[in-house]
Amino acid sequence: MNAFDHFGHYILWLKQVFKKPENVSMYWHETLRQMNVIGIGSIVIVCIIAIFIGAVTAVQFSYQLSGGLIPRYYIGYVVRDMLIIELAPTFSNMVLAGKVGSSLASEIGGMRQKEHIDAMEIMGVNTSAFLVQPKIIASLVVIPMLVCLAAFVGILGGYIASVPTGLFSNEEFIRGLRSFFEPYYVSMMFVKSVVFAFILTTVSCYQGYFVKGGSIELGAASTRAVVYSNILILFSDYIIATVMTT
Repeated sequence: MNAFDHFGHYILWLKQVFKKPENVSMYWHETLRQMNVIGIGSIVIVCIIAIFIGAVTAVQFSYQLSGGLIPRYYIGYVVRDMLIIELAPTFSNMVLAGKVGSSLASEIGGMRQKEHIDAMEIMGVNTSAFLVQPKIIASLVVIPMLVCLAAFVGILGGYIASVPTGLFSNEEFIRGLRSFFEPYYVSMMFVKSVVFAFILTTVSCYQGYFVKGGSIELGAASTRAVVYSNILILFSDYIIATVMTT
């Protein structure tokens, strides 16, 4: 029952988050700041994760398919589709849930504990919208860009791990990348990116906004933000895959 109670509270809170801004210019500047923090600040970690995921995928599939009847150039095709459909959006957002999600929960939770939120509410500010709406908009814009970058860097990592090391020739890998391409897979990647971005941002902000107690409770809220975001990302990943592939 506690889970259903939190879910209902979360839905009602989102109605406050998406109310019309009182001052559009203030929201605009905050959105740009959040785009810089979430997007630019996460490029390095996303690229590092993606390049190793691509490299491991290429090496592992090369080992699994060696000596079989499947043509060698299929490795490039497998690496491309695995990264676009699943690995880039899911792993990138799970990493961002740990980096960005915990940061958002700590930032808003700290404001709650220092009574900054209470002070703004006394002045008539819709704090749910002012503090959370720019973060959601920024995430929905920059996280799909990060996922797209992760897919590209992951494919590059697969190339680096396979071609210079002699697993495949350049022609075989490039032929695999260009074979059986479905633009629909890119659409799936962006749908997942948008849904995952919304989940990790709203869940993390919710945990921080309603935190109670001291530093221990704030740490627990940051942990819950990461754990719940990752669970919901994996659950929504299954739902999206089921809906978009049937």
